[in-house]
Amino acid sequence: MELQLPEVPLLRVFSFLDAFSLLQACQVNKYWNSVADDERLWRNLCLKKWSFSSQCLGRPTWKQFYLNQTKYERRLARARPEDFVYKERTGNLGILGPIAYLSGSEHPISGQEKSLLCTVSSNRMLHVWHVQEGTIIWSSPVQQSVMKLLATLPQMQLAFTVDVGATVKVWNCQDEDALATLTMPRACFSLEAILMKDGPFLLIGNSEGDIYTFTVPELRSVSRVNAFNYSVDLLHCSPDKKWIFASGTHQHILPKVFFAEGLLTPSEGSAPLSVGLPFAMCCRACWFPRRANRITLMFRRGSFKKTGFTTFDLTAEKTGGKTVIQAHQIASFLLPVRMQSPIWMGVSDENMIVFESGLHLFLFTINGLLLQQFDDHQMTICNLWVDSLHVLTTSMDNYMHLYMWEEEGRYPYLKSCCHLEHRRDDRTLSCYFSKAICDNTSIVCVVSRSRENSTLIKVIGGSGDQGKR
Repeated sequence: MELQLPEVPLLRVFSFLDAFSLLQACQVNKYWNSVADDERLWRNLCLKKWSFSSQCLGRPTWKQFYLNQTKYERRLARARPEDFVYKERTGNLGILGPIAYLSGSEHPISGQEKSLLCTVSSNRMLHVWHVQEGTIIWSSPVQQSVMKLLATLPQMQLAFTVDVGATVKVWNCQDEDALATLTMPRACFSLEAILMKDGPFLLIGNSEGDIYTFTVPELRSVSRVNAFNYSVDLLHCSPDKKWIFASGTHQHILPKVFFAEGLLTPSEGSAPLSVGLPFAMCCRACWFPRRANRITLMFRRGSFKKTGFTTFDLTAEKTGGKTVIQAHQIASFLLPVRMQSPIWMGVSDENMIVFESGLHLFLFTINGLLLQQFDDHQMTICNLWVDSLHVLTTSMDNYMHLYMWEEEGRYPYLKSCCHLEHRRDDRTLSCYFSKAICDNTSIVCVVSRSRENSTLIKVIGGSGDQGKR
């Protein structure tokens, strides 16, 4: 009789295999196939490869997810401009401000999910777009003031706006009226919505250096912390929801990282735990997707003539009954003076930083080693989008370029894939902005044209066999 290794130790052995080896193990016999199909194995492979929430509603199996997602990535990497489906929406939509996914931004499985995108416009309205159809499916009533800040909680399909009059509103993007409304005492400069185990929260940074925390959707006050003497321009929660980064762009502000628990569940009479980062004039910051305690800052020095990047690892240790937060600087470098100062940046889990400079896209290590330079644009890059799979650049001549990260940081690290036009018959420069955002099913381009005071929304839908119609 054939001897079989018991299921528990066999699962342990299989946990060290990659996806290809696991698929081979499935073909040995029925018993191995049953064990190799275990959801825990494929879940771990998915979470290791992609940075997204482990709670995927409507997911058939983790194995199905892995195979579908890998197929999509390979198809996208080979895509050509003619493989994409283009949908446009033009008209006097006003100039669109911030954009954010309301749903569907995290690796859909079956291909039937719809992606919903929120935008605010200079027409003082909040719009929701059905990305695949390229249509507006909901719009808010015209508001009293222009909305300047936007955040979303895709898991709850909620949108949050702040207007120039410091009025905060929570929208379910279905009803005409907002779920909750609150007027802040000072102008607001930053907004962050997060979903914790204890529920959803909204963080707002104002002009006086205060960080407010509210429950959602009621907008009930939880805490108010004065972080700086100047405005809080940046608020970013770490992927594991453990840390909150806060900073301002003022030259006398040193960024801080807060222990999130202290802001969301404050203790009476004690200030929330935080640590300062000794780099003033911070203009951007990015958490690493799967290294949740690692953050890279982009900062300016010497009257904006020099730009640098610095990377910290955060730790929280209990000493003598108290929790102590420490920031360990692990890398830092300055760009050459001759290089045009970048505006946008992103990071990869393989300790790489990507940013634009003029016409060019650069990829550096966190220690300052130049890995790659891309020269795919003929005019200045005006926007950069970075996630764990894609890098998108848009330029002032309405072109967009698609790059993809190589798996596990293999050379050439970042692969140039496809050069796309926003609109083939339109050579009008995007005098306000041209930006792109994407999820696992589509790429959305927003082009604002000053001559017509209008906006073009273009959806460049899925590539390969699925994209052709």
